[in-house]
Amino acid sequence: MTDVTAGDKSALIIGARDVVGRSLWIDASRRMFANRAAVASIIILGIIAVMALLAPLLSPYSYDSINYHLISCAPFWWPDHHVPCFAGGAHWFGTDALGRDLFVRVLYGARVSLAVGLVATFVSLFIGVSYGAISGFIGGRLDELMMRIVDVLYSLPFIFFVIILMVVFDRSLWLLFLAIGAVEWLTMARIVRGLTLSVKETEFIEAARASGVRGHMIILRHIIPNIIGPVVVYVTLTIPSVILAESFLSFLGLGVREPLTSWGVLIANGAYQIETAPWLLIFPSLFMAVTLFCFNFIGDGLRDALDPKDR
Repeated sequence: MTDVTAGDKSALIIGARDVVGRSLWIDASRRMFANRAAVASIIILGIIAVMALLAPLLSPYSYDSINYHLISCAPFWWPDHHVPCFAGGAHWFGTDALGRDLFVRVLYGARVSLAVGLVATFVSLFIGVSYGAISGFIGGRLDELMMRIVDVLYSLPFIFFVIILMVVFDRSLWLLFLAIGAVEWLTMARIVRGLTLSVKETEFIEAARASGVRGHMIILRHIIPNIIGPVVVYVTLTIPSVILAESFLSFLGLGVREPLTSWGVLIANGAYQIETAPWLLIFPSLFMAVTLFCFNFIGDGLRDALDPKDR
């Protein structure tokens, strides 16, 4: 047997110190921030969110102040405009049909649209993850019954339920959050159920059962943490669909009430004046398109970062 000298021992110790383990989330975060499109999307979304929060400080105008002297006024930099907007200061995005500053209304619309996207997605996340995890973990006849309920709800137009809720219970912002979230959980439930079926047969779940851990604790401590990666990716893709659903309802006149606004309301109003005042449609549509693209890029980045086969 060969003897190990003191120098060899110190070299081994130094080498052991240089080997630093990395968890899945640390490795995923490094891969995520190496994705330029995803990082740029996070920065752009952060800028839009900050501008929405600081809207009263970024413009001297109020989102609901009416000025009949500046109706449908073009931005002061707009080419070939006939009504310049210099009264009381420059209107960067022009004014709407009631003389309200479009720039500050777009920022306030960002508040509502992003809030609807985040809150409604959280509602669908809570319902879908709970429903899918319970169905997949218990299995058997209860799983079949729960999935048949999802299939029946899938066969019906989800926007129909939202319209009924908005008409029966009157329009309100919180009801809009709950109504959209309550119909967006179906796909989430199916995804979580499939992931749960694949995870519950693994050895560590069997070990937890053998050690006497109760079913609900297995779901909370073992199953959900191990399927959170694909769920997070799907959440980033759900937010754009929720924002589009809110815009569709607002386009139909079932969204937020005036003078409060959202991007869907602004787009609906701008569509009626696309020939005479195209800026009323261009700017809210541009903000909404950029936001949707950013969420999609973030979802793609998370999918690549959390995929163990692509490491």
